[in-house]
Amino acid sequence: MRYQVKLNKIDKVYAIWCPALPGCWTVGDTEQEALDKIQYVIKDYLAGLDEIAKNAEFYYIEL
Repeated sequence: MRYQVKLNKIDKVYAIWCPALPGCWTVGDTEQEALDKIQYVIKDYLAGLDEIAKNAEFYYIEL
């Protein structure tokens, strides 16, 4: 899958996050380090969601 990420230089580090996954973010000393790290963070994030969701009941809500 492809996920859009946003990268922002803050002081001396690069902050990077995935808007589609709330709370999924990291920082790197360089742009490339931040891009490399976010791949692992997204994988861990999704693995955590799978673990939480495996025993959950799902519902649909109409608005």
